[in-house]
Amino acid sequence: MNVVGLLAFAVVGSLRAIDADFDVLGVAVLGVMTALGGGVTRDLLVNTVPVALRSTTDVSVALLGVVAGIALAHLGDDLTDHSVVLLPDAVGLAAFATTGALVAADAGLTAFGVVTLATITGVGGGLVSDILLQQVPFVLVEDFYATCAILGGVVFWAVTAAGVGDGIGAGVCAAFVFVLRLLAIRYEWELPTV
Repeated sequence: MNVVGLLAFAVVGSLRAIDADFDVLGVAVLGVMTALGGGVTRDLLVNTVPVALRSTTDVSVALLGVVAGIALAHLGDDLTDHSVVLLPDAVGLAAFATTGALVAADAGLTAFGVVTLATITGVGGGLVSDILLQQVPFVLVEDFYATCAILGGVVFWAVTAAGVGDGIGAGVCAAFVFVLRLLAIRYEWELPTV
């Protein structure tokens, strides 16, 4: 699950950097930070040395995603709103929200902790990339995105609280977040503004 999210978010981050005319180093940094930002934050919150710093696997997968993003960028101009990006982004959101919920459950956190870590893991890398791009994080002002991770965390908690194992809870959470995000894209769902 984690590898899928890393690869997907690295592709998305690198394409956003290319669209912003970053140089090669900037593309790599934004791609890697988009892939790793949520997981690093999650690990720090549960008082664990981030997995990205304990193993070369996460960074290697993120760099592979950057290379894939650069290759995709040669297929056409602005791909950031194209299905080439939207689908991997939905996969990444589902994978990372689920990973966050699993880490929270393993750490023995409350329902609020499960939902919080699912959300932070799912959207944290995107928040970091928005800040690096000097943009207001889009999850705070538009779209139906972070809500998918929040509701996915709730679904994971509800399923596992009902006595179903974490593995099945993870599968249900991932499928729920993925389908909900695709529906939000298809029907252009947005939360109301105040």
